[in-house]
Amino acid sequence: MALPKDPFMLLSYINTQLRDNYPSLSELALSLGEDEDAVKGTLESAGYIYDSGLNRFVTR
Repeated sequence: MALPKDPFMLLSYINTQLRDNYPSLSELALSLGEDEDAVKGTLESAGYIYDSGLNRFVTR
């Protein structure tokens, strides 16, 4: 599955997957065959950062 290109759709998809299926962003990215840094970069450009303690992207 290709990840959504729109950063806000991506945010929703990633946070849902993290909440429901994955204990970390690293495991999610590995499972999907995606570059973790690219996902972070896309969401950071939209004003979100990954909080590993919460295992989700949150506003800066």
